[in-house]
Parts: sequence; structure tokens; C-alpha cells
Amino acid sequence: MDKRTVVPLDTRTVTCEFLGTLLLVFFAVGSAVLSGEYIGTLGIALAFGFVLLALCYAIGPISGSHVNPAVTLGMLVAGRIDLRRAVEYWVAQMLGGIAGAALLLLVAKQVPGLKVHGAFGTNGYGYRSAVGINIFGAFVAELILTFLLVFVWLAVTHRLAVVGFDGLPIGLALAVIHLVGIPLTGTGVNPARSFGPAVFAGSPALSQVWLFLVAPLAGGALAAVVHELTHPALTALRAARTAAIEAEEAESFVRAENGDTPGPGGGRPEGPAAGA
Repeated sequence: MDKRTVVPLDTRTVTCEFLGTLLLVFFAVGSAVLSGEYIGTLGIALAFGFVLLALCYAIGPISGSHVNPAVTLGMLVAGRIDLRRAVEYWVAQMLGGIAGAALLLLVAKQVPGLKVHGAFGTNGYGYRSAVGINIFGAFVAELILTFLLVFVWLAVTHRLAVVGFDGLPIGLALAVIHLVGIPLTGTGVNPARSFGPAVFAGSPALSQVWLFLVAPLAGGALAAVVHELTHPALTALRAARTAAIEAEEAESFVRAENGDTPGPGGGRPEGPAAGA
């Protein structure tokens, strides 16, 4: 492969996904770990929704503010991003989830009597569910809840970036999802959010975390397929825009590698060499 066709890692987008996921886990999961008994289910749900809304405005124009591997998978299946970018996002999100949980653990350890082992804002089914939902019910719930989040995400955004009022329905959707999901499973709908705290909660959480990795990813992929059926014209338009933008980006990168700079009309530079 010609080295000029290899697009370099976009450190800005990857950094935003890492930082965004870290902040989501620290503040949103932290609302359950540190303040749950004071703010209740409604407060926790609003914390998740408001944090995501804030992140959509802060980093949405840069990386899309996915901060969730299921959202990234939905974007990949929908053709909004390529596989390489998806993998970069997944790595950044999972590492961000672990880092956010580590910082949350550091704060939680300073609170006398606060239980961390087996809990720590993790998700669960059976005896680890507030209502005792079984494994099948938990899988279906996580799939449907994630479906709603990713479907809304795809419906209100254009290509990758989250701009304007796009973040508002996304944040509201996540808050509603938590109002329904907290009594059932604690609400995962985000593999990075589920895995990070589980790493520090010990074997009870880790033994069930697989479901909160698989079900949200399945829900995200399903949302992308259904969105293509319900919004075919919009999907085609966005695909055309994506192809045009990616072609322009690739051309700009090749020009930069060759040391060329566009002239006033966007073509080759002016001067004696331009007419050679």
C-alpha cells in the first residue's frame, strides 16, 4: 500500500472519546455510587442524561461524543465511519471507562463505610438486580434500551458530529432509558460504562459483565439496520456527503504529503512551477 494513502491517527477525536467516557463514568456512575441514596433513581437518571448532553456540546463537534462502543458500532453499521476509526474509538472508550472508574474508586475510598466490592455502580441480573430480573429479561431489556439510544442518535445527527440541538434529544433519551432500566439491570447500554466499574467491583460484577457488553452492541447494530429502513432517503444523502468529504480529506492529505498547497482557486499553487 502506498504510504501516502494511509490516514494518520486523529489524536483529537480519540482524546475526546477517552476524556468523554472518563467523565461520563466518573460523574454519572459517581452519582449512583456517591449520591444514590440522596438523589434516588430520578436523580441518577438525570445525571446520566445531563452529563451526556454536556459532552455532546463540548466534544460533539469534534468526535461525535459517542463515549459508548454501542453508538460507535451503530455508526459503523450505518456507514457513517470506517472500521479503523471505529476501532480507535472502541479502544479510547474502554480505556476511558476504566480510567473514570479508577478515579471514582479513589474518591469512594475516602468515604468511610462506602461499599465498593460487588456494587460500585455496576450492572447485574438475578440476585444483582433490584427486581430480580432473569438473564433473558436482562438481555432483552439492554438490547431494547440501547436500541432506543442509538436509533435516536442516528436520527438526529448528520454524519458524525453532534451539533446544534442534536444533543438535547440524545441526553433526554439516555435519562428516560435510565428511569426504566435502573430497577431492572442498573442500566448498562454502554459497554465501556459497564466494564470500567466492573473491573474494580470484583468477581460478582465481572461474572455478569459479558451480558452488558454483548446486548448493547447487538442493540446498537439493530438500531442502525432499522434506521436504514425507516430513513432510506436520509441515509443515502448522508452516505453521499460522507463519501465526498472523505474523498476531499484524502486528497488534502496526499497534497500535504507531496508538499503541495492549494492556490486561490483551490488548485495547484501559482507561479512558474504551476505552469510547468
